[in-house]
Amino acid sequence: MKLVIMTRPTFFVEEDKILVSLFDEGMENLHINKPESSPLYTERLLSLIPEEYYKKITVHQHFYLKEEYGLAGIHLDSETGDIPTGYKGKVSRTCSNLENLKAIKKKSNRVFLRNIFDSTSTKDEYQSFSERQLKDASRSGLIDKNVYALSGMNIDNIKMAKDLGFGGVVISGDIWNRFDIHNQQDFIEVINHFKKLRRIVG
Repeated sequence: MKLVIMTRPTFFVEEDKILVSLFDEGMENLHINKPESSPLYTERLLSLIPEEYYKKITVHQHFYLKEEYGLAGIHLDSETGDIPTGYKGKVSRTCSNLENLKAIKKKSNRVFLRNIFDSTSTKDEYQSFSERQLKDASRSGLIDKNVYALSGMNIDNIKMAKDLGFGGVVISGDIWNRFDIHNQQDFIEVINHFKKLRRIVG
């Protein structure tokens, strides 16, 4: 099972230091998701990360950065979003509907199935599926190694996602809620929690 870390939706002072430390600890896949942000801020963040880690980074906005920095790929946050004209490379997408999952998988290298649980990082995003629906999707092969569980994922429910056959989990709030961007500089709790996540994901 794979572990994906998704950034907070906003930039903060210690972010580059934390991300570099996470990469140093073995983070294999970072998704930079900064809705409504200026590309200049994302470029600045990338400039503070060693180039050796660029191949482990996927961007959700400002897709030109993929080629400019040699990143891993791009991510489309909607089921109907268009791949940029002329783009060649890995594409992942977010899907929020089991009925559309089969079609979305055919045009994506990886799919994040959203709202598995109530989101801890995005307001007004709640669990969309019953356990039975997810088990049925797993039995039918809809959920497989190329489908990752997104929303509300944490240490307590990773095993459930693994048992359902998800190929990975996407962690955001569970890790960033351990660092107060306004009052903290010491981010050891974030690093220690990441180590726990890696052990559980296996």
